[in-house]
Amino acid sequence: MFGTKFARAVLAAALSIWAVTAPADVRIKDIASFEGVRENQLVGYGLVVGLNGTGDSLRNSPFTEKSIEGMLERLGVGNLSNDNIRTENTAAVMVTAMLPPFARRGATIDVVVSSLGDASSLRGGTLIVTPLSGADGEVYAVAQGPIAVAGYAAQGANASIVEGVPTVARIENGATVENEVGFELSQMETIRISLRDPDFTTAMRVADAVNKSLGNGSARALDPTTIEVRSSDKSDLVGAMAQIERLTVAPDTPAKVVIDARSGTIVMGGNVRIAQVAVSQGGLTVTVKEEIEVSQPEPISIGETVVVPQTEVTVTEAQANFTILDGGDVSLQRLVDGLNAIGVGATETISILQAIKAAGALHADLEII
Repeated sequence: MFGTKFARAVLAAALSIWAVTAPADVRIKDIASFEGVRENQLVGYGLVVGLNGTGDSLRNSPFTEKSIEGMLERLGVGNLSNDNIRTENTAAVMVTAMLPPFARRGATIDVVVSSLGDASSLRGGTLIVTPLSGADGEVYAVAQGPIAVAGYAAQGANASIVEGVPTVARIENGATVENEVGFELSQMETIRISLRDPDFTTAMRVADAVNKSLGNGSARALDPTTIEVRSSDKSDLVGAMAQIERLTVAPDTPAKVVIDARSGTIVMGGNVRIAQVAVSQGGLTVTVKEEIEVSQPEPISIGETVVVPQTEVTVTEAQANFTILDGGDVSLQRLVDGLNAIGVGATETISILQAIKAAGALHADLEII
């Protein structure tokens, strides 16, 4: 009981502090990105060799066998199509990576190696040369090297243990960039800022901040996501972008209540408001007690021993108290104080918030995840 009351008090205090705190200014670079400055996904198919008998079983993974044959033929081993390959030290894998913006030839990037067949573990393996292609089909990087597996698997005759995912691995700096994405900042006529969370108010605040820094008329909001900026000095767009991303604005957020029904977690935004509403919370506690008694016949008599169940049902009704949450400018702090006044926990608060929303008194989006 003490732990529940203490946790409720801490939650109320934390939410109250959040409710009275004004939105903080944040840098534009933390809430937006520049159009065209983005990562690109790369993917490739390859083979991991050197596994200690934990690779693909070629009977269940025929594509692994075909890949081994093709690789050995390219290396001059000869035609192996009529031979049976029975190795268990090779695994077919998919290799993925993210190509950073403005990555130049010779730069290295990290790659993720994931088993494609039925290999039990990639620990101790080495990825052989694997081209990584983009969405346009062009090869932008080549990956190769020893892989590092975080998980492990061990198996005996009657038991096995698996920790983590031994069929997924990483290679730090495992791919070398061989081709560059054709994008030049000097060719841009304007700079476009893209907000990660679309919002009309935030877009206007970003445009105003840019105009104060670069001059009136430099920026305008095209929509809730995009702000277009025209720099007077097109020869130094990098400097203008560096100046813009350091500017600070106060992002506006919609009123929202997010509920995780599985864990009982409730997160409320500081803009949550409610109309006048009266809340009562109570419930019934039903206790069922079962006792088993044995009935035996009298000595030297005709009868049978039987089991007689005894059931006792007790119903306890909790006292339901009403509290009135005043209408008007009711902030999150007063909402939490009102709910705490009738002594409700997280589970009851979820039900109350759903009921208040159904009554039309909660002026916020209610999202249940």
